[in-house]
Amino acid sequence: MLAADYQEVFASHFYHDKTFDSPAVKVFPGEYHVSTEGRLIVTVLGSCVAACIRDRKAGFGGMNHFMLPDAGESESSVVGSAARYGSYAMEILINHLLKLGAARQNLEAKIFGGGNVLSGMTVGNVGPRNAQFVKDYLAMERIPVVAEDLLGQEARKVYFFPHTGRVMVKTIREQTKPAVVDREMRYQKRIVVRPISGDAELF
Repeated sequence: MLAADYQEVFASHFYHDKTFDSPAVKVFPGEYHVSTEGRLIVTVLGSCVAACIRDRKAGFGGMNHFMLPDAGESESSVVGSAARYGSYAMEILINHLLKLGAARQNLEAKIFGGGNVLSGMTVGNVGPRNAQFVKDYLAMERIPVVAEDLLGQEARKVYFFPHTGRVMVKTIREQTKPAVVDREMRYQKRIVVRPISGDAELF
């Protein structure tokens, strides 16, 4: 398994969303959630990306929220670790869906984020790298992307209804953006500083 700091955490911040009058769960950076009960899954993205993946026939799915570490100047070593971490974040979501009975041939994805919102991280092109990574990964896994909202300069709030596949995206107001940036900067520092050890156990 990966070191504890790199393991995706199953999101458990449950609340009742007043906007949609629905039970909901918030997914923070480094977390994921899968719902078979019609629960709304919500996240806020800056340069991070979220993949919303569901079985279109079974009517359930989940979302992850992750960031590839900035490559900086250690291109060869850090990019390798970044790809391993991104792959793990994707695999743990897909594997959880399969364990619950999803059929791989019925999976579809909607992908969001990768905005250029973090000052000082433009050299590593974190947002564009995140966006390209998730697109390449899903193409490799032959999971069709049926909708996307990637790149740009804005942070986004994403509402995912796994039972229907509906996704709603709201642009974050400028005055709220610093909180998103601060959260992602703290998350980025944590995952860059701590090395990956071992490999994910996949099936």
